[in-house]
Amino acid sequence: MPAPLHSALLAPSLLAGRHTHLAASAIEVANAGAPWLHLDIMDGHFVPNLTFGPQMIAELRREVPSLFFDVHLMLDEPQRYAETFIQAGAQLVSFHIEPSLDHRALLARIRTLGCQNGLVLNPGTPAEAVEPFLHEVDLILVMTVQPGFGGQPFRRDMLAKLARLDALRRERHLNFRLEVDGGIDPTTGRECRTAGADTFVAGTSFFKSPDRAAFVREVAAW
Repeated sequence: MPAPLHSALLAPSLLAGRHTHLAASAIEVANAGAPWLHLDIMDGHFVPNLTFGPQMIAELRREVPSLFFDVHLMLDEPQRYAETFIQAGAQLVSFHIEPSLDHRALLARIRTLGCQNGLVLNPGTPAEAVEPFLHEVDLILVMTVQPGFGGQPFRRDMLAKLARLDALRRERHLNFRLEVDGGIDPTTGRECRTAGADTFVAGTSFFKSPDRAAFVREVAAW
């Protein structure tokens, strides 16, 4: 396998934290030494679940200023809300390729607002769907479960998609991060790393870990 383009980093998902104490869960992420916090924003339409809005992001930003906020918009109309989340403290905003919208315009708008951008693919969406945009993104996120709920089993058939995107990244001499989300633990995470991923969203496995700081260090060593 070619050498990784980026060092591995962990982005614990707040969705798996304690929903009655989200700030405390975010502080636990920071105290464990994780560099990123992954924040899933769900509208109850694009996915069958609801999470939190920009006010929560703004309040978390004050609680954990050291963390990089990786905001994943699971929305039917991300173009209506991206700017609000950036104003609230998002440092990277990713949105799905599946909804019908001007993806190129939204990617450019996010960057104009001083934020990194990303595109997300559901399990049923092929890598080819994002190929026209690869030179315009800071991150591609491959979902290895159907988005909406935590704790689902990892889909190994998504490894080929990761490998395809990593190959395109190298062929085109691009530098976007390749993120993976869904069922990530030390075993599945290493498989994704071998396939080319460098950014790992882990919710259940991180918050249930008896030594979260060791979990963060382990991922960094992949």
